[in-house]
Amino acid sequence: MTLAIDVHGLNKHFGDRHVVQDVDIQVEEGHICGFLGPNGSGKTTTLRMLCGLLTPDSGHGTCLGLDIQRDTAAIKRQTGYMTQRFSLYEDLTIDENLDFIARMYGLDRRRERLEQALERLGLTGRRRQLAGQLSGGWKQRLALAACILHAPRLLLLDEPTAGVDPKARREFWDEIHRLAEEGMTVLVSTHYMDEAERCHDVAYIVAGRLIVRGTAEQVVSKSGLITFQAEGPRADRLAAALAKAPGVLMATPFGEGLHVSGTDRAALEAAIAPHRHPPYRWTEARPTLEDVFIHLMDATPEPVA
Repeated sequence: MTLAIDVHGLNKHFGDRHVVQDVDIQVEEGHICGFLGPNGSGKTTTLRMLCGLLTPDSGHGTCLGLDIQRDTAAIKRQTGYMTQRFSLYEDLTIDENLDFIARMYGLDRRRERLEQALERLGLTGRRRQLAGQLSGGWKQRLALAACILHAPRLLLLDEPTAGVDPKARREFWDEIHRLAEEGMTVLVSTHYMDEAERCHDVAYIVAGRLIVRGTAEQVVSKSGLITFQAEGPRADRLAAALAKAPGVLMATPFGEGLHVSGTDRAALEAAIAPHRHPPYRWTEARPTLEDVFIHLMDATPEPVA
């Protein structure tokens, strides 16, 4: 196994805030790793340390075989970084934005590379359109085209699909998988659980600490959560009462259905026992990634200011 990212003990402070705490992360070359966690958990700071935009206070390791402390300039040239906010020039066309990026990198075969990026992301027919006139989905395509123009080995994506429609999100993820098949390594932060399940594995960070790592199936299996689901007319209306019952950590409505989760099977079964009658039908269900991550958030103490 060849590791594209192999870092240990990353720490970063901003004043009195310990934003990233002793983070170890390894990502295999050609893999897609989902980087998950609540707002303010340290995801963006970690991404920026990996690509050389921020210097860790402490920690060591390599990114693309290069030292994350000493070789930041070389890492930047082999990494594509897509920020949360659209950061290209809105008063330039798609074509002009990409040509500017190509010149910044000093790329050879500039027009050839630009044409390939336009074709790959379906932007050829819009190349003369101003970036500021694009919808969220098309801005996303342009930003990705700019990130891969210099043929990076590593792609860091910071919540890249926030605010775009489901079709655009699916097309974006299809392209990410194509890039991974070609050997590119991808570390992507996201709040969407369906996107997390499309990653080869996931890493979950809370309050600056990396607390779980593995495939989606492994994360769910290791969580210790047990979930029962209720179906039937207005089963969702049981949520308020069950949320207060001993042994119930979560009672979550899904339409007219209900998911009830906890870690103590006996206590959980005792909680739902009074409601095991028609019109409700109870079955045991696999916890969702969302169930697991909310449980992890609740179980992790907030950092002291």
